[in-house]
Amino acid sequence: MNLKHHLLIKITIVAIFCFLTTTAYVLYRADQQSKQQSQIMLESISKQLNIQLLHIDSGLSRRDQFPDFSLWKETHSNSGVCIQYRSENKAFTRNICRGSEWSEKQWPKLFETIYRLIFTPGLEVFSQITYKNQPYGYISIIPSVEMELQQAWDSVRALLELSSMTIFTVCLLVYLSINRALLPAQTIVSGLEKMQKGDLTVRIPNFELLEWQSTSSAINKLAISQQKSISERKRLSLKLINLQDEERRYLARELHDELGQCLAAINALSESITQTAEQECHEIVEDAKSLSRINGHIMQTIRNLLVKLRPTEIDELGLELSLKALVNEWNSHSNNKIHYQLRINGDCQQLTAPYPITLFRIIQESLTNIYKHSRATHATVEIDINNELIMLTINDDGKINLVSFVENSGFGLLGIRERVYSLDGQLQFNKNVSGGLNIKVTLPVSFEGDIT
Repeated sequence: MNLKHHLLIKITIVAIFCFLTTTAYVLYRADQQSKQQSQIMLESISKQLNIQLLHIDSGLSRRDQFPDFSLWKETHSNSGVCIQYRSENKAFTRNICRGSEWSEKQWPKLFETIYRLIFTPGLEVFSQITYKNQPYGYISIIPSVEMELQQAWDSVRALLELSSMTIFTVCLLVYLSINRALLPAQTIVSGLEKMQKGDLTVRIPNFELLEWQSTSSAINKLAISQQKSISERKRLSLKLINLQDEERRYLARELHDELGQCLAAINALSESITQTAEQECHEIVEDAKSLSRINGHIMQTIRNLLVKLRPTEIDELGLELSLKALVNEWNSHSNNKIHYQLRINGDCQQLTAPYPITLFRIIQESLTNIYKHSRATHATVEIDINNELIMLTINDDGKINLVSFVENSGFGLLGIRERVYSLDGQLQFNKNVSGGLNIKVTLPVSFEGDIT
């Protein structure tokens, strides 16, 4: 539930509570007013009857005309009221009612039930008529229940109409005001979603309200801090990768120059020993040949290690020929179980360090994973190079569980991620139509010089 709906519900609940409280007060006042009117009417009629007794005592009126309610009829227009007079000995009774019959009920049955349950409509009030301390009888006022219910319902209905309009107006104004006040929240959420996707260059604008200004300022400061941290991390990762490549290059050069020459000398010496042994000492011929085979195995191991440390083809022949040699090697190594293809669109010669070695390492690791885990029969490597981007796509037709592959990735994929992110690139793993793995790498290109 959003804030607007939450506040509207709260306001409506409070308004309903206020309406019920006000309604209870209005009904209470209506009941009290009805009783007060009955009491006033009783006092007025009692005074009139006392005046009539005075006139009878003075000989101005006849006793058989008592009580005379004609004056009350002329001076009071109240309807729905019954007046009853009873003599002291209850031998004489006179009643008079005005509009006691109610033609049509205009209030709900539920309202009548609740009102009768809480209040006592039509409550009779009475008073004794005395003259010169001598009791003459009793006068009582019986208000109409229907009249009291109608008056109470009219008051509640008017209050209900007013409250409905008030609640609707307040809710509408609150909704519009909150909607306007919360407009910055949409901008903030949109900015945060972009930041979550990796775009830390987004900045939240300033707003009129102080609270939103503080929020946007805090978010912008956090984005700047994160941007600096990520930038420093990328620079550090790039320096570490370059340092690692330099160390590999140094080790490869030392193995090639020093150990390679020693192994070449051992190989030449073993050949010489073999030739001499064949002529003069046949007993050591097999030992000499074993020495030559062991030396050849060591040399092959060194060559494989040199390829892993630093492919010499990249420095000597360039990226394109190095990748072709790598693909040919994997085609030969897989014994035609997996067919590897390479397509390059663009000029690899314009790429400066560390792009060539980065692309080579990513492709080298990906082809190794395809051979070990994919159960594929076909794999393609495609490189597109333009003036702004390098796009590398690697596909295979094997079967792979993408979630398990990403979650359980080893150091090889971790190295790929570090190389890509250190160059501000993007790395995506997707499952292609055939069920195999699709690796997509996008790198922004810089041709001005080496990145350090």
